[in-house]
Amino acid sequence: MKLKNSRSVFYLFAAMIISSVVIGSYCKTKFVPISDANAAETSNTTESTTSVKSEYADVDVDMELVKVGEHSWYVQGQAGIATDNAGFISNAGVIITDAGVVLFDALGTPSLANKLLKKIREKTDKPIVKVVVSHYHADHIYGLQVFKELGAEIIAPDGVYEYIDSEVASSRLEERQFSLEPWVNENTFIVKPDTILDATEKFTVGNVNFTIEVIGKAHSDGDLTLFVENDRVLYTGDILFEGRVPFIGNNTKHWLETLQNMETQQVKAVVPGHGPAAENPQQAITLTREYLAFMREKMGEAVEEMLDFDEAYKAVDWSKYEKLPAFEAANRRNAFQVYLSMEEESE
Repeated sequence: MKLKNSRSVFYLFAAMIISSVVIGSYCKTKFVPISDANAAETSNTTESTTSVKSEYADVDVDMELVKVGEHSWYVQGQAGIATDNAGFISNAGVIITDAGVVLFDALGTPSLANKLLKKIREKTDKPIVKVVVSHYHADHIYGLQVFKELGAEIIAPDGVYEYIDSEVASSRLEERQFSLEPWVNENTFIVKPDTILDATEKFTVGNVNFTIEVIGKAHSDGDLTLFVENDRVLYTGDILFEGRVPFIGNNTKHWLETLQNMETQQVKAVVPGHGPAAENPQQAITLTREYLAFMREKMGEAVEEMLDFDEAYKAVDWSKYEKLPAFEAANRRNAFQVYLSMEEESE
């Protein structure tokens, strides 16, 4: 990739600090099919408790379980940047079966996860048996230690160790121990997954059937979705954003293809990684897909015309998106990420 001038060097350095992943040692967790992992479920369930022994600072945020299916619930974080609302800016899914609870993501602090656990206990005393992690970004994973303490199996997509073993992960945790203290503190750590998946997997807990679709590199170095078959509810993580500007990862081409190919006709509700659940799944897909397509079109044109990034960014009419939450925090960064990736694609 040829950088046009010193400003591009500066932007590249900034982008690396903020969002890129430094590849460390490769995945230390073996690929384990869900069907095999279920063999250990009984022992995990037996060891599980209904509450944690560790102490977590109380967090004063509004959090309510919202029902989107017979068994399916979620809590919705407030739109904003990562440190807004005591870190409660992402969603987490809760699926309650007659044999245990399956979670989708774990929120951005242990304190938030502990508050979520208390909300679950208002509905059921069934054990937390699995946490399916959409991707490894801080606002979705720092709560994992709460559920790991309860004996839950942590399931994640292939690619997450590119984040776990990176300097970015270490520096981000240190920063959040400062910016989100006391809810993230010196006792907060990154929980490694028990099971890594690199392909579609189906599993059953109690009376509910699930399908995990491994998306691959899209929003992050590894993304997946969870479909609750009985309820026809799809939990998408951050490959969909509802009502706000997404934070773009490192493979917008594949991300866009994923959105374009996503089957929605048989889905009753979509729960994105941020924002409210969408009863109209196609509408939920549209905002993110159109934003990605628009960004790739405009930055692609700039690269083709060999325009400097500053010049290209100023020339774009952003009025369609500038009133959306997180626009100021995310849009310029997103544009530069896409600008760099379009340069790579053009070589």
